Amino acid sequence: MSRQPLLSVRDLRISFPGRHSTVEAVRGVSFELGSEKLGIVGESGSGKSVTGRAVMKLLPSIARMTAEEMRFGDRDLLTLSESEMCAIRGRHIAMILQDPKYSLNPVVPVGHQITETYLRHAKVSKRAAREAALAMLDAVKIRNPERVFDQYPHEVSGGMGQRVMIAIMLAAEPSVLIADEPTSALDVTVRFEIMQLLDELIAQRQLGVLFISHDLNLVRRFCDRVLIMYAGQVVETIDAARIDEAQHPYTRGLLNSMPRIHAPRERLPALARDAAWSKDLREVKR
Repeated sequence: MSRQPLLSVRDLRISFPGRHSTVEAVRGVSFELGSEKLGIVGESGSGKSVTGRAVMKLLPSIARMTAEEMRFGDRDLLTLSESEMCAIRGRHIAMILQDPKYSLNPVVPVGHQITETYLRHAKVSKRAAREAALAMLDAVKIRNPERVFDQYPHEVSGGMGQRVMIAIMLAAEPSVLIADEPTSALDVTVRFEIMQLLDELIAQRQLGVLFISHDLNLVRRFCDRVLIMYAGQVVETIDAARIDEAQHPYTRGLLNSMPRIHAPRERLPALARDAAWSKDLREVKR
């Protein structure tokens, strides 16, 4: 596994204006991503998804983002214009979103949504784009790609929809993939199949993956390293295989709140928070 950074982020800060104050959603997040699977774990509202969207520069216009550094290879993402970022998105950095029924265009057949990626980034003919899209549907293990190609998103299952999303995002062969809760809308069996598929494709293509999730067990099995986020900050970084050895009380609380098949408990403990964990969290008056 290469640790040469594909993506470098240092001191990322993101804030949103409120009615009476500005709320800091991400506070000083730093990480490097090589050809590896880096998990980001935390509760809802901890800043995971906002961090992923910041890398893509897809934050709403009201957001204020600053960083000491945010680089993709030798390119400074902070200085790129919107048109330059459009050339980066999809082609070099792609993002799988949570739920295909909200992420796919409901009025365009799924195969045509894959060909759009090839037409935009590969500059090929429509016929070549169609052939490549069919091959991509086959690569994500969709049976009978010819039939599925012309189906609309509402005509495919959740698992198939997520496979289509993966096909779209991998079509242009990006080197960095941001996966934001890619299996949250799926049942356990389909989730396992999708994660197995993602693992195979990532290994084949040597991607760097930023994997955002609530599921510690999933991250433990799938990722190489894990960032634990709380209240917009990274409170702990640890190898995924050693997550049971985590020391921060927030990480310990997350682990203790998970049910265990072989050690059932009558009542799972609620996570007790300490004000010291977020001592830097504040609302800055306008």
